[in-house]
Amino acid sequence: MQELVARVNGVLKEPWNKKVGRPKACGLYRAVEIACMYLRHNGTQEFLGDLRGISQPTVSRIVTILVPLVKRVLEEFVPDVREAITMVQGWVCLVDGTITPCWSYDDQPELWSRKKGTTGFNAQLVSLLDGEAVFISDPLPGKTHDAAAFMETSVAEIVKSSGGGIGDKGYQGCAGTATPRKTPPGGELSKMDKKCNAELSALRAPIERLVAHFKSWRIFHIDYRRPYRTYRDAYDAARGLFFFSIIWGFE
Repeated sequence: MQELVARVNGVLKEPWNKKVGRPKACGLYRAVEIACMYLRHNGTQEFLGDLRGISQPTVSRIVTILVPLVKRVLEEFVPDVREAITMVQGWVCLVDGTITPCWSYDDQPELWSRKKGTTGFNAQLVSLLDGEAVFISDPLPGKTHDAAAFMETSVAEIVKSSGGGIGDKGYQGCAGTATPRKTPPGGELSKMDKKCNAELSALRAPIERLVAHFKSWRIFHIDYRRPYRTYRDAYDAARGLFFFSIIWGFE
């Protein structure tokens, strides 16, 4: 937290606590802590305010000001495409997608995911066979199928540069990716196909754990409640904190 606060302090346009005027309800360290609690637990502003003895409007101002700054100072910890390609060269990688839910904004019908039965954003994750996080994509509209997201994000390029990819049935037809066989209409899978599917499922266990780890940051797991225009900053800030926590070894 001290490292993060120092980074945020370095990009403030003016001192957090000025020597003139009304002092802020809490110092910078405490404010950054509140912003991180919001991203980690996706608690309501009233609840966060009660925890820290401040008002809901104060929490709202803290989140509005500091979340974009947290995003900015942690961008360097989020692997870009070139870094991801370097990490996967010569290695088999795992691919999976997940929906990060949000409110049903009236003017954003493309967020509806028919498969998941909720509104949200599609995020694509790539890991190595040991579960090491390699890449997490920018968010796409929830209606985007995993195979389409594979092509629209940089995941296809990453898999192409790897020793091969493994995905679930949603990635069938994606170049360079091994996927389970689907049961044919009116038929059934052979014993060999069932055995292959079981082996692929076992190999995919690490990416499932990575998705669960990613969504333990509750901002990705339960409905995002703030205005639609603020979502990308919150997503990027939480993604930055996710990788920052891995690199610095804390949760």
